[in-house]
Parts: sequence; C-alpha cells; structure tokens
Amino acid sequence: MTIRDFIISEFPDQELLFADGFDNAVIGVDHASQRLIYSIDLCMEILAQEGMTMEDALEHLEFNVINAYVGEKTPIWCQDINWL
Repeated sequence: MTIRDFIISEFPDQELLFADGFDNAVIGVDHASQRLIYSIDLCMEILAQEGMTMEDALEHLEFNVINAYVGEKTPIWCQDINWL
C-alpha cells in the first residue's frame, strides 16, 4: 500500500487534492477544510534527491507549486520551524 492509498483509505469521504510527486511529504490533513498538508522541507528533500540544489528546489516550489491556486482543495504548504 502506498502513502496515497493509505491516506485515501483513512479519509474515504473527503475529496483530497494531491501534489504530483510529493506524496512522501504529506504530514497531515486539515479536517476543517479537508485539505492535505505538505511539508515544504520534505518537498525540497524530494527535489534534492532528484538532483536539484536546495536553493533551486525552494525556488521551484515557490514559483511552480506553493503559490499555485488550484481551487478550494489547494493543499496547505507548511514550513517546518526548527527553533531549538
């Protein structure tokens, strides 16, 4: 079972919008808006594993993914805070 399959099985009545290629960066589901929550840091790591620098990965995400509105089910993008 993939992560996507697991999420769909756990939330069968919700219409969730997945960002292609970033299933391993899903960190939760917002129950109020029924939207997936993605970790920007994990998305950057996925892109880095595909050969991008971290700087290029962040630029790509900001320009092509995070700021793209694709309707009311647009995923939530969460920046991890490491303050310790």
